[in-house]
Amino acid sequence: MTAVDDGATRADLDSEALVARVAELTERLDVVVDPIARETALDLVAAVMELHRVGLERLCGALDGDAPELVEARRTLTDDGVVASLLLIHGLYPVPLADRVAEALSKVRPYLASHGGDVELVGVADGVARLRLTGSCDGCAGSAATLELAIRQALDEEAPDLDGLEVEGAVPPPAPVTLGLSRWVTVDVGGIADGALAALEVNGAELVVARIDGGLLAYRDACAGCGGPLRAGALAGAVLTCPSCGARFDLPLAGRSLAGGPQLAAVPLLADAGAVRVAVR
Repeated sequence: MTAVDDGATRADLDSEALVARVAELTERLDVVVDPIARETALDLVAAVMELHRVGLERLCGALDGDAPELVEARRTLTDDGVVASLLLIHGLYPVPLADRVAEALSKVRPYLASHGGDVELVGVADGVARLRLTGSCDGCAGSAATLELAIRQALDEEAPDLDGLEVEGAVPPPAPVTLGLSRWVTVDVGGIADGALAALEVNGAELVVARIDGGLLAYRDACAGCGGPLRAGALAGAVLTCPSCGARFDLPLAGRSLAGGPQLAAVPLLADAGAVRVAVR
């Protein structure tokens, strides 16, 4: 099986470089010795920002309406990372923060559901979203990793202006999470039959992917008990048995050990419109 990197496009990279350049130049103003020069430069930055705000406000006003072409134009603008950032900076983003948080959660619900869990949006107030983990995610030892690897990534993509996050039902993981998240990667898992297990390497991370009752689940290829590889393990129904130490893990229940020991390290996997993506470093 192969993996295709969903990394940034050239335009995205150019935009990131531009943002970094603006930040660098702004920081340089702090060390300008001449107070008149520094104040003039800061006034210039403020004036340019205000000019952008007024221009964007007029542009958004011109695109306001329910006509299909106006809706499509707004969607095109908000899908552009640079434009979306400017709209967020000036408080002109057309979709309310609470709606964007809800959209982000809807994207990760299939992953949480595959582990018998769910996430509820309690509310958004003063820029802080309050969530509640339910099902097998509530109080689960891997829930902190779930947040790091899936929910926070989705929120960063849909609601980067969110100031904070409070979660009910999350507990610290028993050990540091070794597989962090930086981006989603599309993988080819079409050849995995129902009830079968396959090994997969994504960006240097060794994973095992199982198809159970038609759904896909992904884990680090390392037994939580002995650390040995799982790719040659026996999968009976929903239970995977480590070929080295015989430890058994319930995959749909977040890889929990049937003996009550450590659980497997889950990897976020989302299947959408025929495409399968995993979140890896």
